[in-house]
Amino acid sequence: MSIERVQTGSPWETAIGFARAVAAGDRVLVAGTMPLTDGVLQGEGDPYEQTRAAFTNALAALKPFGLDASAVLRTRMYLTHLRDVDAAARAHKEIFDAAPPATTLVVVSGFVDSRVLVEVELEAFRELPAVSEQTPFREA
Repeated sequence: MSIERVQTGSPWETAIGFARAVAAGDRVLVAGTMPLTDGVLQGEGDPYEQTRAAFTNALAALKPFGLDASAVLRTRMYLTHLRDVDAAARAHKEIFDAAPPATTLVVVSGFVDSRVLVEVELEAFRELPAVSEQTPFREA
């Protein structure tokens, strides 16, 4: 099985030694992603805007694999404050409502940049059923 890696130029990728996204077979994993654009924090103090920016960055890491939000099967959101759950959930719903993934949301003590309120991760697959075969929900 081949492994492909994507780096986005984030200084954290070089400093820590990780790839933003790694694909192995049909599985594509996107590492923890903050709401930074060219090193500048987006939506300072605003958990909704930070969530949108973080997912925008994470989804951009899927583009080299020809994927978008519809290929995402799992998301993880890490928040620094319980009070921000509603704002982060609203942003998540707006981005993924057409094809809802499994998701996890947890509150953590903080990130390497104390201004960051949210960090996200994605898991996606390259080969999905045709859109007509997908259903939003199935009985558990």
